[in-house]
Amino acid sequence: MHESSKLNILMIMADQVAAQSLSLYGNSVCKTPNLERLAARGVVFKNAYTPSPLCAPARASLMTGRLSPNIQCYDNASELNAAQPCIPHFLGHLGYHSILCGKMHFVGPDQVHGFNERITTDIYPANFSWMPNWEKGPSFISSGVTLSSVVEAGPCVRNMQMDYDDEVEYQGIQKIYDLARTPEHNPFFMTISFTNPHTPFTISQHYWDMYPEDAIDLPSAPEVPFESLDYHSKGLYFAHGRQLHDVSRQNLIDSRRAYYGMISYIDDKVGNILDALEDTGLAENTVVCFISDHGEMLGERGMWYKHHFWEWSAHVPMIMAFPDGRYQGECHTNSSLIDVLPTCLEIAANGEPLPDLPAIDGISLLDKLTAKDPASDTVISDYLAIGPCVPCRMVKRGAYKLMYTHGHPPMLFNIDNDPSEQHNLAEDQNHQETLHELTAVALDGYDPEELTQKIIDSQRDRIFISKSHDDLPTWAYIHRAGDEGRFVRSAKVDDTKARLRLPRVESEPYHYHPIDAEDVDRLMAGKVSLDQVRIPTSSTSAEQA
Repeated sequence: MHESSKLNILMIMADQVAAQSLSLYGNSVCKTPNLERLAARGVVFKNAYTPSPLCAPARASLMTGRLSPNIQCYDNASELNAAQPCIPHFLGHLGYHSILCGKMHFVGPDQVHGFNERITTDIYPANFSWMPNWEKGPSFISSGVTLSSVVEAGPCVRNMQMDYDDEVEYQGIQKIYDLARTPEHNPFFMTISFTNPHTPFTISQHYWDMYPEDAIDLPSAPEVPFESLDYHSKGLYFAHGRQLHDVSRQNLIDSRRAYYGMISYIDDKVGNILDALEDTGLAENTVVCFISDHGEMLGERGMWYKHHFWEWSAHVPMIMAFPDGRYQGECHTNSSLIDVLPTCLEIAANGEPLPDLPAIDGISLLDKLTAKDPASDTVISDYLAIGPCVPCRMVKRGAYKLMYTHGHPPMLFNIDNDPSEQHNLAEDQNHQETLHELTAVALDGYDPEELTQKIIDSQRDRIFISKSHDDLPTWAYIHRAGDEGRFVRSAKVDDTKARLRLPRVESEPYHYHPIDAEDVDRLMAGKVSLDQVRIPTSSTSAEQA
């Protein structure tokens, strides 16, 4: 079936891009001319958020249009059920051919979820390697990730992420050429998904040199002492192995420098993809969207990686450009990655009535461009993985953001007035009505006690399965021989990345002596301070491994 009146849809993804790191969102350092080129003919969604500040749950929510608790995708080892409808299933009913090129971090034996073609392998495990364990508490590091990515930041000759992304770029552009060679193809939905600028913070000399050291900006929010951290952040302090490393000012600058270089590396790839669309004529009939699954703290508040609802972790870039330029400018309505699925449906339907559809939680981004209903300006994000070991939920409505941590004090911020989130309004008497309103939204149909038990039960089952054999299948989508050794297929993610980096670096020992669980509980509860507890460092951990 050839339906020339229908628009093709190309979704370009990068991993761990904080919106605040891009010039389109106010950053004066990072160079992204090709994202600016895309934005010049489209819409920049200025207040887009991840449905979960963690890779696998965020991507599962993106693909299904549903919040992660509704599909039982809690963490980076949660299986996306094969019976859960995803974007390609929806679009297949409307005559679309779907292609996946690159990372999607599907967990489980179904590694296509409705895509007609998958033309690369994934970079990360598809099994239960990265299991959280709430019963072990915050100090349990399921994936072996510590701040080694920060203290080892710098230029390289080659690394695993570049191996992967260069292949994704080549295969994605080659597929664009192949589609152009067969003009009678169905309308297509294609995802080209890169792993950069995900940690470790390392990139080739060319991109490193694009950013002189004296041009690197420092965090807008200063490091917060452990005793002053919120409960969620305290949990991440231990889950990230923060106690294993002293992060110097030079480490901070090097990490931000490499991160900006990694983004420019991806920006060049975006430019090459846009060139291929234009060279083949497909640009005349293709909607292009650029998104990221979540952000990166990048040293803000002294924190790194994602896993929290702070702006640098939860606020993501979102750009959408139609070939006829029908929508342009900026949209300031709060938006979410779960809105991508209904947006694709509206584009694909092309004005035709839709059949009865499975439940989704998102709202079309096209509706958000004009909607006046306050509900359309509300987004929810969930975090149910390592660190705090309790259900955490964010609600953003208008300028106000609520951070709900079950069993612990909430936080409330006005992002317009306080973009660095320095002033918690939760105890301000002038903001109690807003606090209660957003808390009611957070808890509507949401039982944190019941959810906690479901998560622990799920973790127990998956841990039981993962420990049953030493050679459990990875479920990875093998596209060519040797992929098992070229990318991450086990829990030892930092070890694998260090092994494949040139020049090679010696990663920290994966097995280190954990902090006593009772000490962690007392620290989290504020009953003792850090200087009253023996905290293993990198050196003592190595001795005791």
